[in-house]
Amino acid sequence: MKKKVAIASDHGGFELKETIKKQLTELGYEYLDFGCHNGESVDYPDVAFLVGECVATHDDYMGIIIDGAGIGSGMTANKIPGVRCAVCWDLSSVINSRDHNNANVLSIGGQSLGAGLAKQMVQTWLETEFSGGRHDRRVTKIMEIESRFIKRS
Repeated sequence: MKKKVAIASDHGGFELKETIKKQLTELGYEYLDFGCHNGESVDYPDVAFLVGECVATHDDYMGIIIDGAGIGSGMTANKIPGVRCAVCWDLSSVINSRDHNNANVLSIGGQSLGAGLAKQMVQTWLETEFSGGRHDRRVTKIMEIESRFIKRS
């Protein structure tokens, strides 16, 4: 199981990110915090890119991004080849994203989730393994579609 997490938030997710960082430490995970580092306004694509880049280039990292709703950061991260970012809003979507889709980045909304549910979601997401089997074939198809759009030099 991977024990390293790249984490970031925009200003809308800053408070929840700080809560999740404490949780990661308690659960024994190392993390890299790519910002933001206070509640001042930042653009979510900037921090989402940093998490996605880390996950795409380091096999031992999973990623967590927190913005106001979770949607914009998820859209940004999914532009990075190798990233399978799931925007989740409850425990069922979290489990499915790992078990069926082998998501390597989780995007959640700091303005739409309470800290208690968010912590449950993060722990469940980190601890849920990809089941493989028929799902492996489908994830492979996702990655094959992605590869069709990667520009080759």
